[in-house]
Amino acid sequence: MKRCSRACCALLSLAMVAIQAHAQQALDTARQAYEKGDYHQAISILKEAAAKDPGNGDIQLWLTKSHLEAKQYDDAVKSGEKAVSIDAKNSVYHQWLGEAYGQKADHASALSAYPLARKTQKEFETAVQLDEHNYDAAQDLVEYDCTAPGMVGGGADKAQPLIQKLLTLDAAEGHFAAGVCKAVKKDLPAADAEYAKALEGKPKSADRIYDIGDYFEQRGQGDKLLEVAAQGEKLAPKDLRGKYYRAVGEILKGEKNADSEKLLKEYLQEAPVRSTFPPDFHVHYWLGRFYESQNDPERAKNEYRYALKLNPKFKKAQEALKELGG
Repeated sequence: MKRCSRACCALLSLAMVAIQAHAQQALDTARQAYEKGDYHQAISILKEAAAKDPGNGDIQLWLTKSHLEAKQYDDAVKSGEKAVSIDAKNSVYHQWLGEAYGQKADHASALSAYPLARKTQKEFETAVQLDEHNYDAAQDLVEYDCTAPGMVGGGADKAQPLIQKLLTLDAAEGHFAAGVCKAVKKDLPAADAEYAKALEGKPKSADRIYDIGDYFEQRGQGDKLLEVAAQGEKLAPKDLRGKYYRAVGEILKGEKNADSEKLLKEYLQEAPVRSTFPPDFHVHYWLGRFYESQNDPERAKNEYRYALKLNPKFKKAQEALKELGG
């Protein structure tokens, strides 16, 4: 077989560098679109890049994430499977393939959901085996084991060894995982304690901090939400979720602070629509709660009605509107 000449090899090397540079530029541009919540634009950019560099797993990873946010579950699974086929030892690729299987299972018929659920668990397990410090994958696996029925491999007892391991690796992650299982069992005092310990441990992830915020919002604990906001704002100053949790914390504490309204409206205008961010109908609900605290029932009713327009099944808004007679 004829060997490539030095000039030929140099040209091939330059071509590879050009392809890699183009792929990185496309990834950066797609991430910017993703961060803004323009998932369809991100998908368009990434598909073009994938056609030019089909062996790039990161492009497929971000396609998976973008398809999930766009609620394109079949496409998310396809991209996730491609990423894993490119690099089967990448923990994050397996984690996100598990996310894709899980989301598809949630929107499938019962018959189709069972095998997808098993695939979800397997991918999370593989992700954790490949990297014990992939805490997002570990939390996914704990949540699966604590919530899924035994017929699809779930079981709270199965989660305990991983929870104990997390406690030795990162106390905040371990207590958060323990809180998830306690909450599923409806042992709310124990869950409160675990989530509080997780917050005291100062999580290193803004997502984890705001996951804790979601729990304390449901529990109506304003003091804890203000702690959540303070930690989140310090760790990720540009993350708009801090505005939301600070406002909700102040409203729950009964602080008639006009800043709460301002923060909620800023979040509403600026935050992207994303599965890990509080949805708009929650924001309108809390605006309603704020206006109630200001003795302005008509504006409160309007906010509750708008929340129900966005999500007709939102019970908190239904109950709040009913109490106001409207």
